[in-house]
Amino acid sequence: RGLGDVYKRQVYKTEKKYYLKFMEQIKIAVIGLGYVGLPLARLFSTKYKTVGFDMNQSRVDALMSGHDATLEVADDLLQEAIRNNGFVCTTKLEDIKDCNFYVVAVPTPVDMNNRPDLKPLWSASETVGKVISKGDIVVYESTVYPGVTEEECLPVVERVSGLKFNEDFFAGYSPERINPGDKEHTVEKIKKVTSGSTPEIADLVDNVYNSVLVNGTHKATSIKVAEASKIIENSQRDVNIAFMNELAKIFNAMGIDTNDVIEAAASKWNFIKLKPGLVGGHCISVDPYYLIQKAQVYGVLPRVMSAARRLNDGMGDYVANQVIKLMNKKGILVKNSNILLLGITFKENCPDIRNTKIVDIYSTLQEYTSNIVVYDPWANIDRVKHVYGIKLETQNIDTLKGKFDVVILGVAHNEFKNINIRDFLSTSNGVVYDVKGILDKTIIDGRL
Repeated sequence: RGLGDVYKRQVYKTEKKYYLKFMEQIKIAVIGLGYVGLPLARLFSTKYKTVGFDMNQSRVDALMSGHDATLEVADDLLQEAIRNNGFVCTTKLEDIKDCNFYVVAVPTPVDMNNRPDLKPLWSASETVGKVISKGDIVVYESTVYPGVTEEECLPVVERVSGLKFNEDFFAGYSPERINPGDKEHTVEKIKKVTSGSTPEIADLVDNVYNSVLVNGTHKATSIKVAEASKIIENSQRDVNIAFMNELAKIFNAMGIDTNDVIEAAASKWNFIKLKPGLVGGHCISVDPYYLIQKAQVYGVLPRVMSAARRLNDGMGDYVANQVIKLMNKKGILVKNSNILLLGITFKENCPDIRNTKIVDIYSTLQEYTSNIVVYDPWANIDRVKHVYGIKLETQNIDTLKGKFDVVILGVAHNEFKNINIRDFLSTSNGVVYDVKGILDKTIIDGRL
């Protein structure tokens, strides 16, 4: 019988040896090998037979050669998984047909109007429908609004497979909690939320994830609860950062250092210490729109979340205009000025450029000058050119010294922390702006 059928009837509970034999039958397919899917697939391969599926052949070829361009999985770990655990990545459907536990980890973007774009999920669900068999289980990891798994994804699996949900196949939801570039909170250390379409399947999904996680799981009461829990994780952070960004605007107008204010307030035991900043990436800057859209369907206008999104989305333009004000105060002609922008990824020490708000700074300043040099040792040159049309500087950073009217530290890469940032100015009267608030304030002219 399929996994779900056996587990549903609780046959495995007769004796421990039957349970162990039952778990040995699990073969996992992870669909989508990006920032979320690959680390999870690699982790599952330490315990179960695991196949990674992705439609991008060049991505699969690179992974099978032992290198992850996202840097989320170290080359030695990936190569060990391939060599010792039998981990395989593929673009061929036939290679995942004999799996019985499918995990969907594809992006959930928004369109140009910030409306949820479910096309990647629909496509992945069609893929599952083509290979799923009676008794199999599909678990979704993609961040969505409550109801997407059961109302949007599983009907597609039913239609393509001809199987009936919760009779012929079963489902679960375990939202991803990957933090790109974070080498402390790696996937095996993250406590994950799990859920299932029946109580028995919820137990099975929970057991599978628990078997590879150091800090265990939290089993939610339903799939919708698990979906909702994930989306408010990111929405809460978005709102909190928006508050700090609003404070930064207020205090900058007053001539007060925002970081100094935060340090003082943080001396109270229950103050939540956050910093203002640019909110990019594929989670915090995108996921709240899913709940905002769904809330409106139910007649609820999410004013706080919507305002937070507008405020955070406008911070790149705000930074650029702050820089222009500083230039004017120092008598630096903005038109045709020479500007160095350090960093373009959405966060430090990470090659991820998805939804980076550094581009908004670039776009606003480009209205005044085309002499903008962008330098980032972490970003992929071809990818930045393809996505944003921006050509990254490829020379050694030392060759850029003494050439600019303005230097903007946009991303706190380790490579930027030990340089003398004023060395890149062509005159002592130049402007240095610190977006991340990491530089000594005695050497800068402004910061967020």
